[in-house]
Amino acid sequence: MKLRLRYFASLREQLGKSHEDMTTNAQTVGELRDQLLAQGGAYLCLARGKAVRMALNQVMVEEDAPITDNAELAFFPPVTGG
Repeated sequence: MKLRLRYFASLREQLGKSHEDMTTNAQTVGELRDQLLAQGGAYLCLARGKAVRMALNQVMVEEDAPITDNAELAFFPPVTGG
């Protein structure tokens, strides 16, 4: 299935891009995250244990959320106000 991935704030800076399109066989957000982590390099900024939030089609989700074709998955660090 095809997905649009978006990266925000410090993740965008570490990856050097704000978005990318990809094709995957992953069925859940967690499986897709594993696929990205397997690429290593800058994608390690998405590692578990790091403060990373995810939104699927602009709705906050956990790793067990199923993904669908043509979905948008966003990764971003927690945001604080002040």
